[in-house]
Amino acid sequence: MPSSFETLPYTAQAFLATLFTWAVTAAGAALVFFFGSVRKTLLDAMLGFAAGVMIAASFWSLLSPAIEMASSLSMNAWIVVLFGFLSGGILLFFGDKLFLLFEKKGQYIGQKRSLMLILSITLHNIPEGLAVGVAFGSVGVLGSSLSSAILLALGIGLQNFPEGSAVSIPLLREGYSKKKAFFYGQLSGIVEPISGVLGALLVLFMQKLLPFLLSFAAGAMIYVVVEELIPESQSNERKDLMALFTLIGFSVMMVLDVALG
Repeated sequence: MPSSFETLPYTAQAFLATLFTWAVTAAGAALVFFFGSVRKTLLDAMLGFAAGVMIAASFWSLLSPAIEMASSLSMNAWIVVLFGFLSGGILLFFGDKLFLLFEKKGQYIGQKRSLMLILSITLHNIPEGLAVGVAFGSVGVLGSSLSSAILLALGIGLQNFPEGSAVSIPLLREGYSKKKAFFYGQLSGIVEPISGVLGALLVLFMQKLLPFLLSFAAGAMIYVVVEELIPESQSNERKDLMALFTLIGFSVMMVLDVALG
């Protein structure tokens, strides 16, 4: 690694590392520009793909690390993770109820689905950014390994690629232009540099809070998958094909998460 990077303050290291994770999210969101005239069946398939990505990410990127982290901090892991998971789902549940006030007018249904998709991925990216920040902060505060922090940032960044496309491509289905779909896709990852610096600054406090935040994001993601993404993709007459794309999305994210640790 460049010696100039090693000499930077750990907050600057965390910022640069999470800029990388955001850039990979933006690269994934940019896939939307490679689609020409898109048929509804393909868009529904991409919705199913996004559902699979989010289901896999909710466990391997969020719940499993939350359990491990809570245990290592001598916390009651199952209580922390259960409370966080249900809290995330309940937040989206009440948000869903608020949108019911507008659904009677019809035109807001697609907007609700789009907003919930963007919100759930953004909530997922906040604790991931915090985790990277905590890793770099631990180097400066607790003397942890810098190489481990860099590998964590690299792993999270590469996992963000399918997540960026999981936001931008389904937004095409809702009638967004490619530019807007890309903008909101990359926007879901811009919270990572912000939360990365925050995690580095508040490393000791965030270590205790991270298990809850990770499981909170998982609950929000699962709610959106079950409430919006899968039912909508299954509205296509080719339900079997849509289910296959959900499996593919799950498999891609699972392989990335497991391979990159």
